[in-house]
Amino acid sequence: MFEKMIELLKSKQRSLVFTEGTDARILEAAHRLHKEKILQPILLGNPDEVRAAGEKCGFPVDDGIEIIDPLNYSDMEAMVSMMAELRKGKDDEAACRAALRKSNYFGTMLVKMGKADALLGGATYSTADTVRPALQIIKTKPGNKIVSSCFILHRRKDDAEELYAMADCAINLDPNEDQLAEIAVETAKTARVFSIDPRVALLSYSTLGSGKGESVEKMRRAMDKLKALNPDFPVDGELQFDAAFSPEVAKTKASGSLVAGKANTFIFPNIDAGNIGYKIAQRLGGFEAYGPILQGLNAPINDLSRGCNADEVYKMSIITAALI
Repeated sequence: MFEKMIELLKSKQRSLVFTEGTDARILEAAHRLHKEKILQPILLGNPDEVRAAGEKCGFPVDDGIEIIDPLNYSDMEAMVSMMAELRKGKDDEAACRAALRKSNYFGTMLVKMGKADALLGGATYSTADTVRPALQIIKTKPGNKIVSSCFILHRRKDDAEELYAMADCAINLDPNEDQLAEIAVETAKTARVFSIDPRVALLSYSTLGSGKGESVEKMRRAMDKLKALNPDFPVDGELQFDAAFSPEVAKTKASGSLVAGKANTFIFPNIDAGNIGYKIAQRLGGFEAYGPILQGLNAPINDLSRGCNADEVYKMSIITAALI
């Protein structure tokens, strides 16, 4: 799955900020990414402490891996000034200077100032601490109103690859129909990064009118909103998961659908369904789950699970840099 991304990144040599430069998992992944010439890691932290941590865990910080100390940064005043301008009316320069002593805000400003292409953080702090600086500083792309998330589910079966996209499983608690339409569009874009030709199903406990309820009506309205956007991918809903996924069930429940029985990109009605759904697929289906991949931002900013290992950091680094 990663071969095409790695080939692309080797030709681009993009830079990626890691907010937790002394973490052993980050150091192992950065060492590997640099050694394989996939991207240019930037580690945040005190240089002596970062190098000592690298030596201790057996992954020394090689020449070519940049270390930046937020507490001793030569362009700090320019950074403070830019952040204060971005936060005009909300944070003054003193508040911005205090925030920029924290690696999540400092790293996000490096991306905003064009000194790095992307950021990956969250190995030791919450998703909210990754998303909040991104919303305040990077902000959403023109035309986007929300940040959403997507998980990519991957497994090998019978010498073939299975790949699916699922959203929103981590950010929006109960998106409305306009937000669901935006999530569907952004998830289709993410799917294409992974060479998935998106066929999008808006999921429900009802299939094309078989059930009633507030959630069902929301998914129907989302479908209308999405169709009005004239998407460049096939979409249908509302669909139960079995009708969306199984060709046999689709023949009975949605025989005329261009998506039913063939869907590979699934949009859930709320975070409960999304988070539970992807984890069931991951654990019972034996899938690798990559994410949450943040969508809708002006630059790639992604979050790690605090329970991640070095290999997961390595793979999420490749994904993040490939989203540019």
